[in-house]
Amino acid sequence: MSIVPRSPADRVVVVGGGVAGLATALRLAPCPVTLITAAPLGLGTATGWAQGGIAAAIGHDDAPSLHAADTEGAGAGLTEPDTALGVAQAGPGLIDWLVDLGIGFDREADGALALGLEAAHCRRRIVRARGDSTGATVLEGLVRAVRACPTVEVVVATLHDLIRDDDRTVRGVVCARDGAAFRLPARAVVLATGGLGGLYASTTNPRGATGRGLLAASRTGAALRDLEFVQFHPTAIASGRDPMPLATEALRGEGAALIDENGERVMAGVAGGDLAPRDVVARGIFQALARGRTVYLDTRGALGRSMPTRFPTVAALCAEAGIDPAVQPIPVRPAAHYHMGGVLVDAFGRSTVPGLWACGEVASTGLHGANRLASNSLLEALAFAPRIAAAIGDAAPATAPIRPTPLPASFPTGEGAPEAVRAIMERHVGVVRDEAGLTEAIDRLERRAGCPAAETGLMIARAALDRRESRGAHWRSDYPGQLPAHHSVTTPAEAADMRAKQELSDA
Repeated sequence: MSIVPRSPADRVVVVGGGVAGLATALRLAPCPVTLITAAPLGLGTATGWAQGGIAAAIGHDDAPSLHAADTEGAGAGLTEPDTALGVAQAGPGLIDWLVDLGIGFDREADGALALGLEAAHCRRRIVRARGDSTGATVLEGLVRAVRACPTVEVVVATLHDLIRDDDRTVRGVVCARDGAAFRLPARAVVLATGGLGGLYASTTNPRGATGRGLLAASRTGAALRDLEFVQFHPTAIASGRDPMPLATEALRGEGAALIDENGERVMAGVAGGDLAPRDVVARGIFQALARGRTVYLDTRGALGRSMPTRFPTVAALCAEAGIDPAVQPIPVRPAAHYHMGGVLVDAFGRSTVPGLWACGEVASTGLHGANRLASNSLLEALAFAPRIAAAIGDAAPATAPIRPTPLPASFPTGEGAPEAVRAIMERHVGVVRDEAGLTEAIDRLERRAGCPAAETGLMIARAALDRRESRGAHWRSDYPGQLPAHHSVTTPAEAADMRAKQELSDA
């Protein structure tokens, strides 16, 4: 699609084609928006792979306060209560908004929304579409709405950098397409670039999910928070695919059990068992694998026989791997899935740098804390999109001239993180960490100067080394206890100081 000239005093640039970017672009209407996507709309985003659903307290026995309490419980002491309650209260209305867009959710015979159960939820509150195809269904509906919105133009390109003025206000983006660079001035930029699971050898994310937006924000001087908290989904299907296909948590909500090769329950004796929070289940499986056991998700019997209609996505993935879930257990292992850390934002998605907002997985809103509650990811993006749109609408248009930013002559054509970086992150910055491994990771990543994936991985490894405790998705085998609850906030100045101290200690 051609790039339509627009005045930077009017235009807002939204970077990202998943639920966060699409919802924000729609909520900004009728403000003119340029939506930057790394792939054609509907492709290359983790939203389309989301199986579970959207958590919303709409059941007769449920309430936003209960949803918020579950969110806080999973967040291991770092979830902000006001944020959790506000997002939970928005949930039912957001489902209505999606229905109004023509998105069809699964319903009971009486027409009521069908509600599923997932780990660490005290009620059935997971709104689903086509069984385990919620992400794809929501993505399709949002894409239709964006294509029909006359104030949104779509540009397929890759984010390279952010444009700043002398006052350090973000005034647009530098993007690349077909190896050539171009500028898009704007009065505001919203990062909705997703996560960074692609930095790991075992991941459920697209390979291109390497934290590019996070790195761009860091380079502008934006504060970053809780980078060490990377969630590993417990039940990625161990079929040899890269990225790894996912066996939705909803299967365990419907009775699937985690067993080893001898049929013994892997989570036996653990509070919550198979429905414990994701960090607990991921560690349980990781530890079993470390002891030489093989772990399976057991859906044999009635659940497995019903999967082609109830969970068609997982059923198709199993068929592709030669597994019949009605008679065979599904081999599983943890894989990098979601980043709880990100660009520090306020209640309206504003970063600490003027002109820059963040929405979705790239942002640290205070909702997820140290461990995201299942099916709160799409919900968070949908909840913050209208807040961001309102804040940008209230912001004054840019009046100062935008200084040209030097453009590089060319860009690398490869996508995703180098395999060496993925191996380092997988081995040393994974489910269980320690000082020796993190120190080695930092040393090896520092040697890869100029590699964006290595630079992002380095920020995560340094944050993980600094947090000398075990909390939520961050588990230190050398520091199994907990300190008083605290966030880790990193600014570029602090990062530079950390590097200087490291270099001095090495000298």
